[in-house]
Amino acid sequence: MKVLVTGGGGFLGKAICKQLVAGGHSVRALNRHSYPELDALGVEQCVGDLRELDTVSRAVEGCDAVIHTAAKAGAWGPLVEYYEINVRGTDNILAACEIHRVNKLVYTSSPSVVHNGPDLNGVNESVPYATHFLAHYPQTKAMAEQRVLAANSPALATVALRPHLIWGPGDPHLLPRILDRVKKGRLRFIGDTPKKIDTVYVDNAAEAHVLALQRLEPGSPIAGKVYFITQGEPITTEAMVNSLLKAAGLPAESRRISLDFARFLGRNLERIWKLLRLRSEPPLTRFIVEQLASAHWFNIASARRDLGYAPRVSTNEGLARVSEHLARARMSQRKG
Repeated sequence: MKVLVTGGGGFLGKAICKQLVAGGHSVRALNRHSYPELDALGVEQCVGDLRELDTVSRAVEGCDAVIHTAAKAGAWGPLVEYYEINVRGTDNILAACEIHRVNKLVYTSSPSVVHNGPDLNGVNESVPYATHFLAHYPQTKAMAEQRVLAANSPALATVALRPHLIWGPGDPHLLPRILDRVKKGRLRFIGDTPKKIDTVYVDNAAEAHVLALQRLEPGSPIAGKVYFITQGEPITTEAMVNSLLKAAGLPAESRRISLDFARFLGRNLERIWKLLRLRSEPPLTRFIVEQLASAHWFNIASARRDLGYAPRVSTNEGLARVSEHLARARMSQRKG
């Protein structure tokens, strides 16, 4: 197939492109910038903005399928940016698929679309969407996911995947945030009780998308459905964070603050940032507090059954790969 990957230069998108190329597919990527790594893979690149229908239409033209990973992520920022990129950008993908008669769309969603605040312990895809959101990202991702699922039809088969806390070598999100907090002396665990969470190694998340694409056809069993994608190995937040710190050659963290104090900080820091109209993300937000203080791990039986998904890279193996990657990076810096 010829497959368009939106956000192909991103952490997940790049891993998906690699696996598609290895599988013999012709791959095109729609990105905001050009990436030499994609050129090296032989991926055709379209540089443009999801918010522009003409650009999206040109990227989709001639493709057999679309994997839509591009999104504005984060815990802070103007609603209009999240809405225009995550919702209207997805509307443009759906419109372009209709215009060019593309009949397969795999959408990258997020488990945060169902997180209302209380613990989520081993829930499956029947859990309803959240009724309140403390950040624009999960809210707009929920809106986009519902649009994608509603668009499933005999003309366009759609499926949504919800990979949770993607990490691995070269991770530009999770590990850098942790290391930044360590550097600034701000890393603390929240609440008195350790809570379990799910994560997913980047190559496993990418493989889930490729498996979904292989099985997706109009009228197929997975069409119109959504799937959680994780390691299938729930782990406490402390254990995961400290494992990543160990991989980075740093000591473990054990300090904690109370949930009430964390909520107080998050609420008031948000007020200060809004009052001063600061665009940078506050050191703590209510959304981050909610994520760090609650359990969120998921039943992936449906993905195992319907997609044939089985995490090939274990958490321990993934951590070893991260450690090796960081060691090489440190050695390269010393030589430089």
